[in-house]
Amino acid sequence: MRDQPPHLPPPEDFLEIGAPEQFAALAHPLRQRLLFALGRRPATISRLALQLDAKKGNVAHHLKVLREAGLVHIAETRQVRGGTEQYYQRTARRMVVAEPQGAGTAAMFTAVAQELDRSPVEPHLTLRHLRLGPAQARELGETLTRLVDETEEDAEGQPVHGVLVALYRQALPGDATSTDRP
Repeated sequence: MRDQPPHLPPPEDFLEIGAPEQFAALAHPLRQRLLFALGRRPATISRLALQLDAKKGNVAHHLKVLREAGLVHIAETRQVRGGTEQYYQRTARRMVVAEPQGAGTAAMFTAVAQELDRSPVEPHLTLRHLRLGPAQARELGETLTRLVDETEEDAEGQPVHGVLVALYRQALPGDATSTDRP
């Protein structure tokens, strides 16, 4: 294996997703896969293309979109055989959608659904509706976040698993819709 930069954690612990270009960047399944692949350590376009069985040109294009959206950055450059090799890294370990917006959220869910279809094992997907007071809902949200954040990862070489956590209040007839919010 060629030299790789040392494993450095992303510069930020979490990134708040909210800009339209960030939602658009997250709406493509290859970009989701790139973010998953960059979860452990920086990687070059060539390595990512090999790892994801994708063409280098496609990987380069999608990394550019992710970079312009502020989701990845160039962590290191190295001179290799007269050229410059760039190592890309996620800008944050965890990405949080602060105020989900309909179109962006739908696009992200579409990309996640495509990943679920590609999964070599049966995914775990549960939808349940619970009657919770505001304090219980807040506590459940905090517990889910803590559970995901505190889960220890296995060693390199183990499969990558995507985790999407959503807790929302179901709209009832007469409730204000998202377009009615200030």
